[in-house]
Amino acid sequence: MKKSAATLLLCVGALAGTMFSAEGPVPKGVRHLDHVFVILMENHGYGQIVGNPNAPFVKSYMNSANTARNYFAIGHPSSTNYLEIVGGSNFGVRSDNGPDWHNTACTPNLLTNPLMTNFDTPSSGPVCPIYGTGTDAATPAIDVSGNECTAPCSEVDVDGTLGFDAASNTVGKTIVDQLADQGMTWKSYQESLPPSGADNVTYSDGYFTDLTIPGNIPGGLLKLYAAKHNPFVYFQSVQDGLKAGAKNIVGFQGKGGLFEDLSAGKVPAFSFIAPNQCNDQHGRENGGSQCAFDFETNGTLTGLNPALIYVGDLELRNIVHAIHASRAWHQGRNVIVVAWDENDYSLAPNNNQVVTLVETNYGRGGRSSNRFYTHFSLLKSLEAGLGLPCLNHACDQSTNIMSDLFGDE
Repeated sequence: MKKSAATLLLCVGALAGTMFSAEGPVPKGVRHLDHVFVILMENHGYGQIVGNPNAPFVKSYMNSANTARNYFAIGHPSSTNYLEIVGGSNFGVRSDNGPDWHNTACTPNLLTNPLMTNFDTPSSGPVCPIYGTGTDAATPAIDVSGNECTAPCSEVDVDGTLGFDAASNTVGKTIVDQLADQGMTWKSYQESLPPSGADNVTYSDGYFTDLTIPGNIPGGLLKLYAAKHNPFVYFQSVQDGLKAGAKNIVGFQGKGGLFEDLSAGKVPAFSFIAPNQCNDQHGRENGGSQCAFDFETNGTLTGLNPALIYVGDLELRNIVHAIHASRAWHQGRNVIVVAWDENDYSLAPNNNQVVTLVETNYGRGGRSSNRFYTHFSLLKSLEAGLGLPCLNHACDQSTNIMSDLFGDE
């Protein structure tokens, strides 16, 4: 979502040091995990969700789960943060542009940076399938480029003081590549995925896609499923797997979907769960009143669409309760992580702080942490629990592991 201009900040903050390595040792600080459930919500800052009367489940869940009170998304837009959560890097992608499906003739931004980052404004077009090792895009503490806001503007990344240099030796892979390397299981559960599956699909309403929508549908395609919220499909390895008929990316309903897997008590080691764009609090312009975008973009509670917040809160409640009801939740050491991808209203002086909750089935809940964490911290913590090497910025010495929230200290 585009934002209006705001007053420029004079101080742009310091950039973080060069990362440790593309793939390093297995992090320490979180003990072995059997099942991880990561649920991603959309586009709202910490102060817009905590204390919001239209988010009653989040309020109650904070009493039983552990709350990160000093946790920040990295950059903008949404897709960038999804990539950073699962891969520890933006891989040269600072846009919500869809994948350039199965294009073997293009060169990934990772291999052309810092000269060719994929931007929203002006649009760089579809994202070349990611692979190889190269240099990602820098994340400035204050972004004045106009890529995600109407220039002149000052978009705040992280907390407005921390940024990240373009990092060489960035490897084009994600946590699911690491899981596959270890023979471990994973699924990306995507609500409103079409019956045809994810291959070649950038948007879908749950049946029609951007490739199949008839021209006479009133209002056009309702973009419920979005590839930008399914970060794995941007990678060559996953695109090739989809072409071969892999079953790792599924919907919420139907055979092999989220609720069937939970009901059967058969879930993978890593479950990535993305509600559709009406149920994740993102909103759509043609989704009806309860799915309409927020009324204002000033970062306050008063500017929000209350129905959008309430519907997303109810969706989150239903997913968490379904996980709790599954016998898989009661087998082994398991965690649920609920995170918002970014604060879409982080024009100065607002920052990129978001809500992140961690529930375990083995430790005391209701705790809170004031330690400084980012999406890179989440990846590092998940890799520690799953016994995987740290990846890209998750290897940074400055990336704190979330041991207190995962109940291992």
